[in-house]
Amino acid sequence: MELVCIECGKARRPENLFPMSCECGGLLEVRHDFRRADAEKLRALFDSRLALRTGPYASGVWRYKELIDPEVEEAHIVTRGEGNTGLYDCAPAARYAGVRKVWLKAQGENPSGSFKDNGMTVAVSRGAAAGFRTLACASTGNTASSLAMYAAWAGLRCLVLVPPGGVADGKLAQTIAYGAEVYGIEGGYDIGVRLLNRYGEELGFYVCNSFNPFRIEGQKSIVIEAAHQLGWSLPDWIVLPGGALSNASALGKGLLEMKAIGLIDRVPRIAVVQAEGASPFHRMIASGGGELVPEPEPRTAASAIRIGNPPSWRKAARVLRECNGVTCAVSDGEIMAAKRVIDRSGIGCEPAAAAGLAGLKMLAEGGTIGRDETALVVLTGHLLKDADAIRMPVPGPALEPLAPDELLARLASVR
Repeated sequence: MELVCIECGKARRPENLFPMSCECGGLLEVRHDFRRADAEKLRALFDSRLALRTGPYASGVWRYKELIDPEVEEAHIVTRGEGNTGLYDCAPAARYAGVRKVWLKAQGENPSGSFKDNGMTVAVSRGAAAGFRTLACASTGNTASSLAMYAAWAGLRCLVLVPPGGVADGKLAQTIAYGAEVYGIEGGYDIGVRLLNRYGEELGFYVCNSFNPFRIEGQKSIVIEAAHQLGWSLPDWIVLPGGALSNASALGKGLLEMKAIGLIDRVPRIAVVQAEGASPFHRMIASGGGELVPEPEPRTAASAIRIGNPPSWRKAARVLRECNGVTCAVSDGEIMAAKRVIDRSGIGCEPAAAAGLAGLKMLAEGGTIGRDETALVVLTGHLLKDADAIRMPVPGPALEPLAPDELLARLASVR
């Protein structure tokens, strides 16, 4: 196991955490040696851990430790029992998108309410093992609340940079409640990420944004767990929202590694869905370009993917090539329409999470995804992460206080 630059190929030991990007400016990724991996033994081992209720292997991330981080010592694992999220065969979502079957992977069921926990448990475990006392990140909300939760659990200091006015109240409240030090950053998320990448080591911070390669390893567990839940046979498509693009990078990496080991016999195609007002990656792919042009003022109601300069775009572009993937961009109206379908199915999600279903519908209507195909849509965050986005469908007067007799009469009239 080693850290390798995706641009120049330079490698180093994973204990050498800094700098978190290569001298050439390229991102680092964890490379495993799976040449001796035995798929049948791994399946049996993972099955045996399903019965555990306590300890690190009860986690839906660390259950797959051999594929995630085989070298970190168990004593250094910082876990809140993350993962173990539901995978739901959702007929209303399939009807809405116009495909044969849709599975919803509800990452909002994680301890802090988003998919960030899958990656954060690994990043924080590595930081704690290296002796860091201060963890840091820039965030549009979910990364901040996840990191703050793990820092509190591990007894570590947490420092968070957020775009003022650009974070949903629920996410900010979580972050503050867990005890993080929160600072506004002029210029927003993109500037915060660049600042921490440049000065984190100098300031003595262990930075847990998505350029931290161990975040990506943890997030692989989303698709590994889904494969396990489905008997190691995945749907035709994996569809997910695209913000910082760490999830696209991670899930693609996990799929390719499982195929190389023999845990799955084919690699599903990947579809990355961005919001129209924050879609620099989609624009690059659609135009056939090789360099991402940042969006200086990203705009979308889906705050979790309101990112104009995604740090993991090069990794995501490689994943699309290797997984025969596609991209699309959907409007805020399409996102909110898809959200209503997911909410009223009894599962629910924040707006950014609904972008996946909105994109699936668009791609099916355009013929990219066949009507008889199946898809797994990753719901990245919980319904209450951005409760302000919910609009009550009843008029204001219906919410006025009613006397008991009047209320009974009203109820009787609508039976």
